[in-house]
Amino acid sequence: MRVHVVSDVHGNSTDLARAGDGADALVCLGDLILFLDYADHSRGIFPDLFGVANADRLVELRTARRFDEARELGRRLWDGIDRESAIETAVRKQYAELFAALPTPTYATYGNVDIPRLWPEYAGPGTTVLDGERVEIGGRVFGFVGGGLPSPMRTPYEVDWDAYAAKVAALGEVDVLCSHIPPEVPELCYDTVARRFERGSSALLDAIRELRPAYSLFGHVHQPLARRMRIGATECVNVGHFASTGRPWALQW
Repeated sequence: MRVHVVSDVHGNSTDLARAGDGADALVCLGDLILFLDYADHSRGIFPDLFGVANADRLVELRTARRFDEARELGRRLWDGIDRESAIETAVRKQYAELFAALPTPTYATYGNVDIPRLWPEYAGPGTTVLDGERVEIGGRVFGFVGGGLPSPMRTPYEVDWDAYAAKVAALGEVDVLCSHIPPEVPELCYDTVARRFERGSSALLDAIRELRPAYSLFGHVHQPLARRMRIGATECVNVGHFASTGRPWALQW
């Protein structure tokens, strides 16, 4: 059995269409939407609406962790525009292209920049969406926890700490623990390019220590200090920034 795993797709529908080649199933750990490409400020919803110069400025402020100034820039740019409508129109366009690229079968959960309420309209019969739920793939039990935790970025699908912990607890024992964000381990949460710690989950870390799944798979941190490490019996793997690599991570048994 061979399963390919991707995370942080961020608009890369071209490579996504090939991500399942040679695999029995594809697992997608979220962040399908591209709001702003930090490597190429001309790509994404934000520069499409407000231009590259404003995207450059927003990235500069966020990278410097000047989040209040970044939000003020956003308020000025969005003044007079129906923000919700404009973003939803752009997101729908991306989702139509991305979900059409997913192979059958795909098992997917949400990232912190995704909009879960829209997924039922685009996920076809070959795509199973799971969040706080488990599924058997090739005789192994996979558990899925979507979304992120509260952060200064205030991304669309952030779940409060208790609700996130409840989703992890609902899984029970699994062979493969799949989440968008990593367990709360400094080496797995620190982004070496953005030079900041991203939000990790202590509930995921507790589950790894207590239940000892064979694997913990996640994304979210695009350039982590450590892409892989062992915690007890569990192999913890950042499956990679698919938007830039275009390559899935493979799990075979």
